Amino acid sequence: MNSFLKPVTLALVISISAPAFATGLATCDSGPESGWQSTEVLEKQLTDKGWTVRRIKVDGGCYEVYALDEKGERVEAYFHPVTLEPVPLESESDE
Repeated sequence: MNSFLKPVTLALVISISAPAFATGLATCDSGPESGWQSTEVLEKQLTDKGWTVRRIKVDGGCYEVYALDEKGERVEAYFHPVTLEPVPLESESDE
């Protein structure tokens, strides 16, 4: 019975943790959410740069932003939730 539970437990742990890295485009080692800056602060920072923010969500421990930049072009960008610094995307060549 014990040899049966180990693979089942491992599969369960993997399936539960998988949604944290939904797209795999960027990941942030951002710590607990209690230390994150609010999305409102990020939105104001981007709005001050001339962006029109459409949506901010959490993906891979980062803030994922869908917006129009100052030129009116669609942007999908990632920001570290503690520092609000842009996060570079992982390209396929990095794999």
